Amino acid sequence: MNVLGRAQIAPFVTLDLSRLLSRAGADVPTGIDRVELAYAVYLLSHAPERVEFVALHPLGRFGSLPFDATARFVEALAARWDAGVVDDTTAVRLGRRLLHGLMLPRSDRNPHRPASGDLRRRVYLLLSHHHLTRPAVVAQAIAKRGAAFVPMVHDLIPLEFPEYSREREPARHASRIDTVVRQADAVLVPSEAVRGSLLPYLERAGRPHVPVWVIPHGVHLRALPNARIGPDAATGPVPHPYFICLGTIEARKNHLLLLNLWRRLVEEHGEQAPHLVLIGKRGWENEQVLDMIERCPALKGVVKEHNALPDEEVVRLLKGARALLFPSFAEGYGLPLAEALSLGVPAICSDIPVFREVGGGRPYMLDPLDTMAWKRKVEAFTGNDTDREAQRASLRDLPVPGWDDSVRSAMQLIDGYASNATVAVSAGSGD
Repeated sequence: MNVLGRAQIAPFVTLDLSRLLSRAGADVPTGIDRVELAYAVYLLSHAPERVEFVALHPLGRFGSLPFDATARFVEALAARWDAGVVDDTTAVRLGRRLLHGLMLPRSDRNPHRPASGDLRRRVYLLLSHHHLTRPAVVAQAIAKRGAAFVPMVHDLIPLEFPEYSREREPARHASRIDTVVRQADAVLVPSEAVRGSLLPYLERAGRPHVPVWVIPHGVHLRALPNARIGPDAATGPVPHPYFICLGTIEARKNHLLLLNLWRRLVEEHGEQAPHLVLIGKRGWENEQVLDMIERCPALKGVVKEHNALPDEEVVRLLKGARALLFPSFAEGYGLPLAEALSLGVPAICSDIPVFREVGGGRPYMLDPLDTMAWKRKVEAFTGNDTDREAQRASLRDLPVPGWDDSVRSAMQLIDGYASNATVAVSAGSGD
């Protein structure tokens, strides 16, 4: 039985933590991990009375998670990733218990879950792309809760630049976007660039009215305790001026441009050449990049690679760098750019729309294919270049939204949408 009602209070939020549970054993978070974690932390801190957590088990069982145990898991995972304590297995153990519990008979797992007949609007938040390839699972989660579906689309890169994706990823991403455009009541995106990419899909599906809200990601590194400047014992000495490239080592990130120009720098400047610090895990289809890192004689001792640095170490290295280098061909947002600028670190990045949006005109922007232009600017930034000093000065008054600011903005839009919508509330709300 359905009851029509107009929600007058903040909606009840069902937050999907499937991705975090699958990533509990990771040494460092990806950008998408950070998003899902930030929303969980915010809702636990600011609105625990109106949130429940759900997840999809790898074997296909979808259901709610026990509230208190999930809160402990979120807290442990945040501590693990912030401090980089990889031998702390608390989050891993708690995550396994939560997944195991999904396969047990259902019980009342959330003391705050609304009772039958509660006229609050329900909202199902799916902030990763985790199971958007399973539209029936999403449809069932929506139907059983009488919920509005609000997913986050991080990018459409596999559809726009399939050459930078794994072979099967374009088809999988097309399935994800199809689920979004057919089932979403509203969509969160991190940038106007992603919004512009998504809108034609909604229009072709006959749903141009679906709101697409741009919510820029918050910065996390600036919120960490004040860190020392430069490298420490964990990363080894870097006696020369150095630059940083932060992100997964994959073809789309264009590391090859940097390695080629760095070989030229060493050939021309010898021991006076600046160093390059690569921070990020190794991704896919990067054989040529890895061959250069591991086998190019000119780069030995000059290019340093770190695959699993904790956030505090990343801050230390960023603060001592001459600049962040970000030559990507495509991004949905570019969180490393936002993080570096928030720390007052100059940046040289690709001249692509999303970086113009995130950087607000502050970074020095170059064609990602113009190796010699990048070389000239790196040489200039190694010294006291006027462009570098001007950029540093422009960063002093840079607005720096944190994750609380980002999530609060999203929740205000969601709350406003729910309070203005006439909804059909299901009389039952099982898993």
